[in-house]
Amino acid sequence: MSTVILVGAQWGDEGKGKVTDFLAQQAEMVVRYQGGNNAGHTVVVGDKVYKLHLIPSGILYSDKICLIGNGVVIDPEVLLEELDALEKQGVSTANLRISPRAHVIFPYHKSMDMAEEDRKGKQKIGTTCRGIGPAYTDKASRIGIRIVELVDREELEAKLKDVIEHKNNVLSKVYNFKEKHDYRQVLELYSGYGEKLKKYVSNVSILVNEALDQGKKVLFEGAQGTLLDIDHGTYPFVTSSSPIAAAACLGAGLGPTKINTVVGVAKAYITRVGEGPFPTELQDELGNRIRDRGHEFGTTTGRPRRCGWYDAVIARYAARVNGLSYLAITKLDVLTGLETLKICTGYKYKGEILKEFPDSLKVLAQCEPVYQEFPGWQEDISTIEDYNQLPQNAREYMKQLEELSGVPVAIVGVGPGRAQTLVLKEIF
Repeated sequence: MSTVILVGAQWGDEGKGKVTDFLAQQAEMVVRYQGGNNAGHTVVVGDKVYKLHLIPSGILYSDKICLIGNGVVIDPEVLLEELDALEKQGVSTANLRISPRAHVIFPYHKSMDMAEEDRKGKQKIGTTCRGIGPAYTDKASRIGIRIVELVDREELEAKLKDVIEHKNNVLSKVYNFKEKHDYRQVLELYSGYGEKLKKYVSNVSILVNEALDQGKKVLFEGAQGTLLDIDHGTYPFVTSSSPIAAAACLGAGLGPTKINTVVGVAKAYITRVGEGPFPTELQDELGNRIRDRGHEFGTTTGRPRRCGWYDAVIARYAARVNGLSYLAITKLDVLTGLETLKICTGYKYKGEILKEFPDSLKVLAQCEPVYQEFPGWQEDISTIEDYNQLPQNAREYMKQLEELSGVPVAIVGVGPGRAQTLVLKEIF
């Protein structure tokens, strides 16, 4: 039995899609365990670019079983569009399986998302308004509708009528929302979605545990990142699910004793999307340069990402709450050409040096980063195939990331392509 959980060790957008795709070569099963289509993974294979939002990156290999777990919230329209796009690109989706326990995103969830974001005004979270948060709210409120009901018209009809009536009342009376969602129209549309998705539905928990009992290699793929975790992130500027490693067990239906390895993915710098404090943010030309060179624009929304120096305080925090075994560092090539590099080693707060990530956003917003500086490198590293061929300054920078994070580096990305990956330690 070999199980690997892949998590984001920063604010998401760390390059998990590329690393998942790379590790999926050795895995026999890939499982997405949380989040919705507010996440996006971009995978580059040769001259082809694949943009995935719900389907695990392992789908690009025809011999891998790909599962969407019960912890995911699914917009069926988006999922069907994604399936269609993959098929048009010559990628078979026959090996996809969807948990019947996964919850469904409906049009009223998107309306609730937009209405609530508008209500917050200047205190906006920066949500993608794709209905993810309201879908998780309904799940916790026990009025959610799951895939098992979506594919059963009788069950869908029984549940949907009351929910739509309730949502229309809330939207009109609380948010002054003018448009009403038509029950019959939504029922017909979503019944059609259910018919198309029915062939993919299977008990994910059974499939995962059977694979592990047979000694197969299973890769668990998280969306977003540690600092967007609903419990351990920079609340309230977080997502509505738990991207951390522990959530893989909950979101796929297996016990924690079956997990072997946890890999945290982090950029050689750091980015975040949306609102909230960001201690190492570069709000200058250097930040713009990193954004442009790293193509730091959201896969799902196209929004420009905020860019900053690598933060070892965050890396240590991610290591602790995830139990990281290794780091996978992506986009090292983006830093090529910079004369000086910086790594944040602590925060200065009211004359005190903080080595641990603070719980209070009020404190975090007042923290000043404490930096160590390192010389950069000028050589192009995008075609290097062996870690030892990296410029000495690049290797020294990586050594510092390891030491300051307290976690060994196993994988280094020197470009967006599948082949632009250096392996220091075998994960499976």
